[in-house]
Amino acid sequence: MVILCWMDLVGAPFLKEKNRNRWYHFDDRRRQHQCTPTETNIAQETTRGNFSNMASCCYKISPIIPIFVFFLLVSSSICPVYSSEANHLHAKNQTFRPEEELQKLKIIRERLNKINKPAVKTIQSPDGDIIDCILLHHQPAFDHPQLKGKKPLDPPERPSGHNPNGMVAEDFQLWSMSGESCPEGTIPIRRTTERDMLRASSVRRFGRKPRRRVRRDSTSNGHEHAVGYVSGDQYYGAKASINVWAPRVSNQYEFSLSQLWVISGSFGDDLNTIEAGWQISPELYGDNYPRFFTYWTTDAYQATGCYNLLCSGFVQTNNRIAIGAAISPTSSYNGGQFDISLLVWKDPKHGNWWLEFGSGILVGYWPSFLFTHLRDHASMVQFGGEIVNSRPGGFHTSAEMGSGHFAGEGFGKASYFRNLQVVDWDNNLIPLANLRVLADHSNCYDIQGGINRVWGNYFYYGGPGRNVRCP
Repeated sequence: MVILCWMDLVGAPFLKEKNRNRWYHFDDRRRQHQCTPTETNIAQETTRGNFSNMASCCYKISPIIPIFVFFLLVSSSICPVYSSEANHLHAKNQTFRPEEELQKLKIIRERLNKINKPAVKTIQSPDGDIIDCILLHHQPAFDHPQLKGKKPLDPPERPSGHNPNGMVAEDFQLWSMSGESCPEGTIPIRRTTERDMLRASSVRRFGRKPRRRVRRDSTSNGHEHAVGYVSGDQYYGAKASINVWAPRVSNQYEFSLSQLWVISGSFGDDLNTIEAGWQISPELYGDNYPRFFTYWTTDAYQATGCYNLLCSGFVQTNNRIAIGAAISPTSSYNGGQFDISLLVWKDPKHGNWWLEFGSGILVGYWPSFLFTHLRDHASMVQFGGEIVNSRPGGFHTSAEMGSGHFAGEGFGKASYFRNLQVVDWDNNLIPLANLRVLADHSNCYDIQGGINRVWGNYFYYGGPGRNVRCP
């Protein structure tokens, strides 16, 4: 099982069988946090700090937007101010234009009204998140014209060769560690705040990856990868266990993620992807915690798709997992290792793409009508890490990928993917054939693949970014 906080060390390629079932201890204290009724106006996130210093509480404060609007109107009439632009990390002298700012805030209010649905219960997480329990049929996916008035589908047939050993604990996320959960018939959704949207480089593109020309074999707009991939066949799903760390990034406009991609179409404007894994994104979440995430697009990240449940698309069916919420525990250098198992596969009966977490925990599905090429099958499956290099100060970023250490350091030091599999045309989970590995800049981040009896196909990957060989 991959959610429990222990590792069967025979899985590490260099360890002997006598080390089986050694347990690692995670000093992860559970905090009590408080449930508040829906009527409570919680419009401000708590200050985020180290998990050990967290205390949960709820605040009742005035909304941010009216104060912000007043500030803009007064300040704009007095003097120019400085604002920070998304793609430039230095300040530029600009004068506020009240009409434009008011229009921006109007867009924010309209978007928040679409994203944040009425809650039947609200849970305050110790990391500052607010989790709303939303009725299943009120989630954002059902705003889509093709889903209005419909109900979520029943669980599909799982791939052959997939034998989950019962249900593992679902409290791998901070918000659920007090034992609080959302009632049956609802799903937990991380509340999006005004601060989240004001932090975004583009309010109109909030919740989406930046537009960019996508290529598998090179960097694109500062995005760098260390990945393993298979191509040249028809794929109907993928599975992997992904080591979870908390890498550092250089600034709010960079991210570091580890995920699997299910891909179809060319690497032009018709690219279809389904993505799931963990990420650190200060711009999206306002902190540096690793978070469970999903993504999809049908046009190479241009106008379709989004992260998590920030648009109509993914249909969540699970009431215990909040997509976008922080993961705990995480792995530590020379210490305990923690990984999560993800399975994405195409339901042979209805054609939708389902997501499973751990051993048998269904999270939800992407309806097939969202896609063009992926309505049929995938032409490539990719696993690995990605960072954004904003070149702060004109140098390569020091954003870390994976554990922040190179692949050669091995188990307990470098991050890994293990038990890599794909789903074939007959709904069977099978080992990878001809796994290839690729690192855009191996002096900054690298990757080393292998295969053994317990881990099957695996690889170590990652790196520190800027160093003497990566200036």
